[in-house]
Amino acid sequence: MRWPRQLMSLIFVLAFLVGPPAVLLTVIGPPLRGWPTTDQLRAWLQQPLTEETLTAGLAIGAWLIWLLVAYTVAVRVIIRLRATTAWLRRMPLPTPLQATASGMAGAAVFGVATNTVTTTPPEPPQPLATGTATFHDETAPDDHRDQAVREDGVTVTGGWLPRDVAEQVTAAAALVWLRRRRDYQPHPTHPDDTDLTPLPPTVTAVQAALADTPTAPPSDGSTASLEALPGGGVGLTGPGALPVGRGLLVTAILAGQRHSPTTLIVTKATLALLLGPAAETLGRRLPLTIADTADEAAQPLQPADIVAGAAIPGQSQGETPSGHGHRKIVLLSDHDGNEQQLKHLAETGTATAALVVVLGERPDGPNWHADSTGHLRDPHHPDKPGPRLCVLDRTATTDLLTVIASTGPAPPHPASGRPPLAHTGPPKLPLPRQVARHEPSRLSTTPRQRLHLRILGDPQLLIDGEPLAIRRSAGLQVLVYLAIHSSGADTAQLTDAIWPGLPRHSLTGRLYTALSDLRSTIRTATDLPLIDHADDRYHLNPTNIDVDLWQLHASIHQAAAELAHTTAAWQAVLDAYPADLANTRTWPWLDPHREATRRRVIDLCANLAAKEPDPHRALQLLQDGIRIDPYNTDLHRLAGRALIASGKPEAATELQHRYQQSLTQVELDSESSPRFSFTDIRRL
Repeated sequence: MRWPRQLMSLIFVLAFLVGPPAVLLTVIGPPLRGWPTTDQLRAWLQQPLTEETLTAGLAIGAWLIWLLVAYTVAVRVIIRLRATTAWLRRMPLPTPLQATASGMAGAAVFGVATNTVTTTPPEPPQPLATGTATFHDETAPDDHRDQAVREDGVTVTGGWLPRDVAEQVTAAAALVWLRRRRDYQPHPTHPDDTDLTPLPPTVTAVQAALADTPTAPPSDGSTASLEALPGGGVGLTGPGALPVGRGLLVTAILAGQRHSPTTLIVTKATLALLLGPAAETLGRRLPLTIADTADEAAQPLQPADIVAGAAIPGQSQGETPSGHGHRKIVLLSDHDGNEQQLKHLAETGTATAALVVVLGERPDGPNWHADSTGHLRDPHHPDKPGPRLCVLDRTATTDLLTVIASTGPAPPHPASGRPPLAHTGPPKLPLPRQVARHEPSRLSTTPRQRLHLRILGDPQLLIDGEPLAIRRSAGLQVLVYLAIHSSGADTAQLTDAIWPGLPRHSLTGRLYTALSDLRSTIRTATDLPLIDHADDRYHLNPTNIDVDLWQLHASIHQAAAELAHTTAAWQAVLDAYPADLANTRTWPWLDPHREATRRRVIDLCANLAAKEPDPHRALQLLQDGIRIDPYNTDLHRLAGRALIASGKPEAATELQHRYQQSLTQVELDSESSPRFSFTDIRRL
């Protein structure tokens, strides 16, 4: 609790403001008793250092120091008052309609006759073990209120996404990190981590909203938003037309990347209208067909082109025309052609079962009104509630499309000089055993009691070997974040990581609540201080806690410096790295740290394998590295070369086949990844 410390600070400030003036006035008197006379000035010039003048000088100095302190306190008070008044102005007040509704509800409640009803009191919330998934904070459901995940969707800064579209975004984000794992080239002395940049803010906000929530794997449900539109297409009017158009652009591209074949056709002018300056750069990397005019956009819809398989102008390489079960979507604005051209395009779309969406008035109708929240309304049926579609502003759309857009393979490491790499199929890494739930119990605090934070695998705080249940996800994230950042973190860094995309001024209270709950939970088990706070920086107390990640760093450093007993040193690293960093959690801020930790281990693996004179031992080291990172191409190339050197070309071929299968399982097989065949392996 902070109020005792605040009370003592207030008492000290008041004592300092009142005490010195009272002492000075009592002992010395007022600082000025009038202006000095001519005789006094003449006497002072003749003999400046007298007891009286020294006393007056010291008194004046003391008064000046007091005035400086009083001025500082006054400025701080004014700043606090301004901040408080600004917060009061931002406080949401009920609208007249809400006030009327709440008043009616209160009158109805108090006006109902009292009946004796026997109800079962709600059970108190049970604390969860630190390894179990939960909805953000069990006792603080407003942790992500501003980017909240609901059953129907996720709200982020700049828009709203249906739940299925949000899950597709998280799947695309995971694919980005798999690409980075695949393309990384281990290097012992100059590791290249320039690609470990966090994903765009909108993407991390979506990930954070869905983190720690039970969810099914992404499916084809992103097409549900498209199914809500009238068959043949619609014109969208109103303030939400462009935001809904951006949402349709993202939804259609995500649907096409999954197992729902979709061809998206958009005019160049409409793409620029939706994306702004980023249209030209992103357009070349997105799986869509860009047409110059409405007539050109109608060409891919012609039945003759579909039957003959004619090339579509502007179609990306590898994109196939529409076939059985293939959805075609045309997105354009009402300025892309005249009335006759738009009618012709609409008729062609209706004849070929394509969805033609016009951002603006559609000449032949139907035209639906779209509000700024994505709700659609048919003017001919105003009482019938319409569907709600994804709505995004330009920034949010650009963030999402940047992750969705295809990327080429990473260039070779400048210091490695290695050719493109080879492949194999990895065994799966075993997951650590899930620890059952435990009720927090009071443990006796003895000098031998020790805290251990395990974050490699399932994050858990252990006290004398027993897991301590941490109720709040934010509290567990604070522990893991401080364990990764051993030098500590300030309030801004913690809030930006745990609640991305939200204004900081609204998050300080949440952080304090999470820390207070975490400290109180720890105090039920031990009196040892775990988190120290000084100069607005929080850090773990290394005297009272052990962290497995710190032990891993020490093992890697020792193994890198070892010259003789490399086998034992490498085994110590393997023992210290049982699983990836917090591999049961999907917090978006974790991804760069998780990948960096994994890379340091495989860097060491590749370094030891390169220095190992025994080819069989080198192959074993590379196989250990593949178990750590089953998707890294460079490790598989080195292992294939080691197998060839050992006289096992069939094993090298099988290695490549299994690696390709592992890429297919995570949908990286269609990416422009560095590949080579068994013939390429033999050339090595």
